[in-house]
Amino acid sequence: MAASTIPTHVSFSLLRPALPSPSHPRLFQPPHVIELRTSTPGRLAMRTRAMGTDLVGDFGARDPFPAELESKFGEKVLGNVDTEHKILIPVASALSLAEQDCSPVSPLQSPMSLDEAQKLLKKVVGWRLLEEGSGLKLQCLWKLRDYKCGVELINRIYNVVEPTAHFPSLHLEQPNQVRAELWTSSIGGLSMNDFIMAAKIDKIKTSDLAPKKRVWA
Repeated sequence: MAASTIPTHVSFSLLRPALPSPSHPRLFQPPHVIELRTSTPGRLAMRTRAMGTDLVGDFGARDPFPAELESKFGEKVLGNVDTEHKILIPVASALSLAEQDCSPVSPLQSPMSLDEAQKLLKKVVGWRLLEEGSGLKLQCLWKLRDYKCGVELINRIYNVVEPTAHFPSLHLEQPNQVRAELWTSSIGGLSMNDFIMAAKIDKIKTSDLAPKKRVWA
């Protein structure tokens, strides 16, 4: 591919259904069309539509219309026009923990086993498992610059967890430490919600609250 045609940016946009064009009477945009554009002016990389009832699942490109085949458009592009292409959109289980939403937990649900928790622990940063008589918990500690920074961190954590209604136990400890613990009390142990919240909390900016490093001459 020539250097002038290499895309430097890719963006997605949802399009509304459009009426047939006079110049292309067979071409139209059905509902749930996703258009993939490159930053190179005048170039369209892909246009395809969802095949299911929603945008979560897999979808593929349509077969070319007879008028498109007659135009021999395939001779102007790379690849085989008769090849079936599919794009798989990740389901919720494939998303990162921080991108997932907390789900209701039944009191009849069993808490997560130690083996399951240890595997998920690798996906969160700075958290450790606590084995207590009441069940497994997640714990994270932050050493901050001062007491005021500790208050600020707790406020930031609250802003993140408040929409989820799955709250950690937060402790502001003298003189400059914040301790957070996560568990699902209704089942007496850990659930997936606890790891989702740990991952969301991990994304909170804390660099401006950390102790200043000494610079030695």
